[in-house]
Amino acid sequence: MQLKALRYFLMVATTGSFLATARHFRVPASSVSRFIAALEEDIGQQLFYRSTRAVRLTEAGERFHPQVREAVELLDAAVDELAGTEDALSGVLRINAPEAFGRLHVAPLLTALQATHPGLEIELQLTDAFIDPVQEGADITVRIGAVVDSGLIGKVVSPQRQIVAASPAYLAEHGVPAAPSDLLAHRCLLYKGQLGTQRWYFRDTASAPFAGIPVSGPLRSNNAEVLLSAALAGHGIVLFPSWLYDAGSFRRQELIPLLGSWEAAVSTEPSFIQLLSPANKLRSRKVREVTGYLVDRFGAPPYWDAPAT
Repeated sequence: MQLKALRYFLMVATTGSFLATARHFRVPASSVSRFIAALEEDIGQQLFYRSTRAVRLTEAGERFHPQVREAVELLDAAVDELAGTEDALSGVLRINAPEAFGRLHVAPLLTALQATHPGLEIELQLTDAFIDPVQEGADITVRIGAVVDSGLIGKVVSPQRQIVAASPAYLAEHGVPAAPSDLLAHRCLLYKGQLGTQRWYFRDTASAPFAGIPVSGPLRSNNAEVLLSAALAGHGIVLFPSWLYDAGSFRRQELIPLLGSWEAAVSTEPSFIQLLSPANKLRSRKVREVTGYLVDRFGAPPYWDAPAT
């Protein structure tokens, strides 16, 4: 049983394609097919269902896949350690992040990282779906939400801070809310995702319970940036995490923060930005170093919450 065959197996399982696997490893598709066939012969099991439309794992392949992935990852981690801490990082690193956060705050950092480590291949998956990093094979997962005992190991980057904001034009026409209850008379632009329309909560001290305010308005969307654009155009008030706003929009007074003496939230549970990895991934030097790189670049407090200068 060859290591190369196992690597081909993992990539075919990920891509669902012999051709895509061949392109990734820069070999003929016939080589991938030959190695997979030899692997199936070695273990005496069919690993893939093959058709003209798709390639997918058999039941035996499903059982084989996580064990092979862990074995190959352990081998790669051992090679990483032997390479020495001064050498450049190399190999494939899979990062999963929420769509907007990943686009705004993860993707821009990767160019500089790969300039320092040109042998590092990064697969960045942006999705707002709640994935299982173990099942999906993600090395580093950026997760925003409550801290839970998920079996994953990592670091809390920061609490997620929410900001209520509107444009000067909107406030000139409709007035400035002095308390959360005043929002009931305003045009609020609301995020509506898989869990329904987002609710807005407020409290005036850290020890007080959050109270929900049943806000409403003329626009709902499952895309936060659509709502943010509408707020910039003067169509209403938004409530979003601080990392979603362009800090320049506050400096230029294109948007005005509101209700600053109140703590705003979209859930009664505290929410945090976290970098998580399965325990076995942390054996990998590149996972540890890239996690450290992201934490360092985000800063403490994170740059999106740093005071304006």
